[in-house]
Amino acid sequence: MSDVEPGAETSGEKLLVVDDDPFIARLLEIELAAAGYQVRVANDGQQAMDQVGQDPPDLVITDVMMPHVDGFELTRSLRQDPRTATISVIILTARGLSADKLEGFAIGADDYIVKPFDTPELLARVRGVLRRKREMKDESPLTGLPGNNRVQDEIEGRVTAGEEFALLLVDVDRFKAFNDHYGFPRGDTVIQELAQMMQDVLEGTGGDEGFVGHLGGDDFVVVVGSSAAALVADTIVQRFDASVPGYYDDEDLARGWIEVLNRRGEPQRYEPISLSIGVASTQRRTFAHFAEVMAIATEMKNFTKTTPGSSWAIDRRGT
Repeated sequence: MSDVEPGAETSGEKLLVVDDDPFIARLLEIELAAAGYQVRVANDGQQAMDQVGQDPPDLVITDVMMPHVDGFELTRSLRQDPRTATISVIILTARGLSADKLEGFAIGADDYIVKPFDTPELLARVRGVLRRKREMKDESPLTGLPGNNRVQDEIEGRVTAGEEFALLLVDVDRFKAFNDHYGFPRGDTVIQELAQMMQDVLEGTGGDEGFVGHLGGDDFVVVVGSSAAALVADTIVQRFDASVPGYYDDEDLARGWIEVLNRRGEPQRYEPISLSIGVASTQRRTFAHFAEVMAIATEMKNFTKTTPGSSWAIDRRGT
């Protein structure tokens, strides 16, 4: 029987349970579904990664000891991919040693529960992790910038008011390879300095109506008046390119590339990180909602990725 706190509510968040023990997996599925969550089950880490790629959940609850890909490796993979880095992870395992818990937290787990578990405690931990996730969407813990929810509110407000604006979607190219090669601390430094750099650029060129948001990972949004978009985009690119040499070791910089194993376990060379910025503007078109603005900006960002080095592109098509 499920034991849900009186008055406890869920928002129907999507959960993925990963356990090679069918009894435990089914038990978790029943208890969590009864608490109001949308629950899917995977039998090992590889199957979990496949499911995450098809439909990312809000939270993964994973066992550690599994064949093929274990829970620690699954958590590392989720954290290293910008597309899945914000998915919450609870590690559920029979290994209760302090060293195991420390390893779990070190690789990015949000919580760690030891089997056998108490169902009310499990549900309380799940609610706590998901609550923190919702709160983090309002502000990035790494940069302190507004997160997804506030970014969407900002754009929706401008669209509704009929304001003239431009949205710059900023992405760091080859950032995952950089992170894999140098580690998360240096990668975090790049993200934090880029965030500060964009705020400094806005103070100098974007006027009082500028806005910077962090969507997570290496993805940012900058909003300025449409007439300032080109200047802001160009200034961000120039300043970022000037800072890039300082992020690399001398020998890597002299060589012009770093070598990292790709997903197939093969060594692959990656050139230094750069920026791709796609710009959606109201100068020649109107937008009906946030998703439309993001779609145009994403299309232009993907176009800039086809050119080498840092670049930016503005959508100049009419409505």
